[in-house]
Order: sequence, then C-alpha cells, then structure tokens
Amino acid sequence: MRFDGKVLLVTGAGSGIGRAVATGFAARGGSVAVADITGADGTAAEITAASGTALAITADLAQRAGVEAMIDQAMDRFGRIDVLHNNAFGMSPDLQKARLARVAEIDDAVWAHTLQLGLTAVMQATRRVLPVMQRQGGGAIVNTASISGMYADFGIGSYNAMKAAVINLTRVTAVEYAGDNIRCNCICPGAIDTPMLQKSFAIPGFVDATVAAIPAGRMGRPEEMANVVLFLASDLASYVTGAAFVADGGLTAKTGIPTRFRN
Repeated sequence: MRFDGKVLLVTGAGSGIGRAVATGFAARGGSVAVADITGADGTAAEITAASGTALAITADLAQRAGVEAMIDQAMDRFGRIDVLHNNAFGMSPDLQKARLARVAEIDDAVWAHTLQLGLTAVMQATRRVLPVMQRQGGGAIVNTASISGMYADFGIGSYNAMKAAVINLTRVTAVEYAGDNIRCNCICPGAIDTPMLQKSFAIPGFVDATVAAIPAGRMGRPEEMANVVLFLASDLASYVTGAAFVADGGLTAKTGIPTRFRN
C-alpha cells in the first residue's frame, strides 16, 4: 500500500483521524496538503520531521471561499490531487452546549453549522476536485461519515441527518464518476478516542456506558480509522466504490438486547 508520486488533501488534519491519515499517507511515500481551521502546522511538522512532504493550510470550510482557497493552495503547491479526504467537523463551545437536543428543540444555529461544515463543505470540496481528477485520469475520494448516519442517536438529530446525507452523497458521487476512474467511499466510525469525542467525556458516566456497549470493549484509535481510509485511497481498493465501511468495534453488529453471558 504505497502512495509514491501521489498527493492527498485531507481536511480536519490538525488532530484525530485527519492527522493519522495524513501521517500514514506520507509514511507510505505520498505528499500531503493538511488543512484545518486552526491550521495544521503540527501535523505538517511531524511529517517533514520524518522526511515527508507536507503543506499546512488554514481553511475555514464554513465558507465556500475557504473551501475553494484550500483547493487552490494545494494545486498551486503540488499541481495535482489524487486523494481527497473530507474529514473536518467541529463546533464552537457555545454551539457544542446547544447541540444536545431532541428534534423539537434543535437550535437553528446548530442545524445550519452542522449542515454547512459537515455536508455542504464536503459537496463543495468534492465538486471542485472532481474536474481535477478527471483531467488526471482518476482519483479517490474518502469521506468521514459515521454509524450515526446509519442509525439514530438520542439528542443529536442534526448530526445524524448530516452524516446520513454524507453517506448518500458518497454513493451518488461513486455512481456518477465511476466511468472517469474516480472512486468515492466513506468510513463510518463508531466511538473513536478523538478530541471531538473527548468533549463529551464531561457527561457523567459517558465513557463507561459507551465502552460497555462496544463488543470490542474499548473505543477505537484514530490510527485504526486511518488504516481503513488509506486502504480505500489505495490501489488495493481499485474495485471498491460507493461503499460505506463500518469500523465500530462491533457496536452496530448487535441487536441491543442486553448481554446475558460475557467473558
């Protein structure tokens, strides 16, 4: 699984899954454009310290201009984009506080931000990169969706709706551009130990209840999600497109009925 001569653009690369994907891609010979709203200088520095090639981009994906500027900077530096990983999502502390709500109480600002950053920005980046990949003769797009786009969670309806849309945007992109040798897949992580999830740790009992529900008995690591992304981005997945890969430690493999026997 090598990426020599190829270029990856990954959003939300300052930490978590995005950072793990960027460092893993670079370690396998590829060049990386790492984008984040607060910058991804730390990720770029880690890559260059390991003799890799990286460009750090500060990008506000809540604005169309920010999405387009990000693509332009990556193209100006590398002249091509072989892999796009749409991964970014986050919230300000104020929006995070208002995020937990049943459907009747969903805050308009939370809904708008969730759809803009988690869905519209994915579409805008994909739309801008597709002609680039067509000119190059192909490419791969990997989106970060979630098991929350496949099933419901209590109290985060805006997130559920957004991730469900990402999954189907992935599928329609795959169907429409398969003839151009462009593949599009998404990963559906479960509970992954990332900074975004750690914001929820303050809820009493959240960690213990989450881990207890996972057959694997632990949360996933960003590197484990990166391995799935890198496979989907690689030539090893040359016949894989339109797929939603679940990586959740077995969480969605069960019915939810309480376990009677446990080792």
